[in-house]
Amino acid sequence: MNMLNTNRYFICFCLLISFFFITGFDTRVDYPRSKTVDVFDTYHGQVVSDPYRWLEDLDSEETQSWVKTQNQFTDQYLTTLPEIEAIKTILDKALDQATHSVPFREQSKYFYYYNSGDWQQSKLYYKENNQGREKLVLDPNQFSEDGTVALSGVSVSSDAKLLAYAISDGGSDWKTWKIRNLETGLDLEDKILWSKFSGAEWLKDNSGFYYSAYSEPQAGAELQDVNTNQKLYLHKIGEKQSSDLLIYARPDEPDWGWGPTVSEDGNYLILHVSQGTDERNRIFYQNLNDSNDSFVELIPELKAQFRFVGNKGSVFWFFTDLNAPMGRLIAIDISNPEEENWEEIIPERNHALRAVHITSGYFLCHYLKDISSEVVLYQTTGEKIEKLDFPKNGTISSISTKPESSQLFFSFSNYIRPQEIFEYDLSVKQLKSIWSQSVPGFNADEFTSKQAFYKSKDGTLIPMFISHLNGIELNNDNPLLLYGYGGFDIPILPNFSTKYFSWMKMGGIVAVANLRGGGEYGETWHRQGMLHNKQNVFDDFAAAAEYLHQQGYSQPSKTVIEGRSNGGLLVGASLLQRPELFGATLPGVGVMDMLRFNKFTIGWAWESDYGSPEIEDDFKVLIKYSPYHNIKPKKCYPPTLITTSERDDRVVPSHSYKFAARMQAAQSCQNPILIRIESRAGHGSGTPKDKVINYISDMYGFALNTLTSN
Repeated sequence: MNMLNTNRYFICFCLLISFFFITGFDTRVDYPRSKTVDVFDTYHGQVVSDPYRWLEDLDSEETQSWVKTQNQFTDQYLTTLPEIEAIKTILDKALDQATHSVPFREQSKYFYYYNSGDWQQSKLYYKENNQGREKLVLDPNQFSEDGTVALSGVSVSSDAKLLAYAISDGGSDWKTWKIRNLETGLDLEDKILWSKFSGAEWLKDNSGFYYSAYSEPQAGAELQDVNTNQKLYLHKIGEKQSSDLLIYARPDEPDWGWGPTVSEDGNYLILHVSQGTDERNRIFYQNLNDSNDSFVELIPELKAQFRFVGNKGSVFWFFTDLNAPMGRLIAIDISNPEEENWEEIIPERNHALRAVHITSGYFLCHYLKDISSEVVLYQTTGEKIEKLDFPKNGTISSISTKPESSQLFFSFSNYIRPQEIFEYDLSVKQLKSIWSQSVPGFNADEFTSKQAFYKSKDGTLIPMFISHLNGIELNNDNPLLLYGYGGFDIPILPNFSTKYFSWMKMGGIVAVANLRGGGEYGETWHRQGMLHNKQNVFDDFAAAAEYLHQQGYSQPSKTVIEGRSNGGLLVGASLLQRPELFGATLPGVGVMDMLRFNKFTIGWAWESDYGSPEIEDDFKVLIKYSPYHNIKPKKCYPPTLITTSERDDRVVPSHSYKFAARMQAAQSCQNPILIRIESRAGHGSGTPKDKVINYISDMYGFALNTLTSN
């Protein structure tokens, strides 16, 4: 049967197949055909098959036809589910609300993002002195008719006269930088292409800014080619990109990347030298007043994390986890930089130090205490002044301040408290709420959220937040959504989410597990879930489900698991290792092929967390949990809706394509294995409002329909 006939055949039979899904007719679902090829790789003497390798050719006619057929197949199924429209109704109402970002200041201008609730993308505004009439700076809704071209970064010059802003097309990580004159509202002719994983760091004289970029990729391979050999440039305002000055590059170290910071006094360029996603980094610096423009390698070895906080003359302050997994603050005098001369300013505490800010001549330290925020003020000499009286039982995000200012802004929320933005004046110790999120249909008094601690397989206590409507009976009969991530030192913090609200509004329970591999408890917690310890993350997740079932919140047939990116890997591995624990699974934009993740775009960078399949000891670990390679034929797996996007150039969609094809071929029962492939979207950022609503509605509608029919 050729592909055209195959397409027609399955379109004609989709409705019948959907009927089988709904009625539970006991037969294997007849999925769209995914051909197999004889592709074999040998890793350290072990032969590994890859029968769906052809799906890595994303732009081929064959792959595009497969994508179209799979989407048609999935759409036919999803359109029959009444739960989707019910959730969409909740989300349409809930997202018909204003959103507001934490303000950030340059000179007398206070910038912020705002969305009335009617727009696909938030607009950028500013107010003079944070008062009076707002002025529109940028309206991303004008970039494209469908809202898929997004604003992906901004940086204001020190004199607040120029704005460097980046736009991204269709969800891609690639950025195009432009310059806007804030006084005229017009763009300059400057244009910078092929920038990625980069901000814009202005010189203090406002003459230009530093940025990072890659060589132009081959035509047609922009979303798939490996991204290495990042270069640091200085762009001078009014000049063409071809004239930009190459500041630093290391062709001998293709995995290195550059994070530039210009010191507040304008005297130094501090270069955070990264290696993939490794939390450890090097620190180089350049004296911008010295005619000798070479870099000094202040911290030349990759031995710990160092983040520049600020300086006073030759004394540089750094956050570091060197000999302090929870984090501390140190001072390095660059005139006497030997490690034995380093001074500890703020020692490590029992709580994870996540950020340090300089404000009004003090150090403002943001800690996580069992995943709740705590803010402490210190003298620059290290003496503790006080713990600030900030909101409790939630997390602070987006702290915004300036070194010379006593004024700071931050947002606060938790799972059942929508975002609230506060202004705090250190000079008078005054806390003031300046904006509160109002969510139509949401009443906080109707909901409960609590933190629980449960034991993982090895006895480690893992925290988890459980949220739901009041009055839920612990009768093991509730639809349960279990979410996790567990990787890359990223903490999953309690924040209000309209998608979780929609699930709870439908009578479901939301549980978010703070798994090892994240950053909730410092670097030790991270290391317990990375590299050869990665299985701990999957064990933590399974133990979360078991705890919730034992406590009466739900049961396996009523439990759906969700995760995205590294969390998609978590869901994929979990559904294969412990399928009996789950009634449905939602792996989103997941890393599914752990033997080839390093072959595309920025995937090589994740070797710091995952290891490398080219290293035998790493391979032996990776092959044991790689979702794509652990699918067993003729097994009955839980109903699964795999989601990805055609323009995801971070976790390329072939991960999900290959996983879906192999899962469908292996499935031995009527439980659906579906894949939803979004067009004109990427890894998640910049997605317009309508696409977000449709995505959440499809996912949760699928899950609720499945769980309630069990």
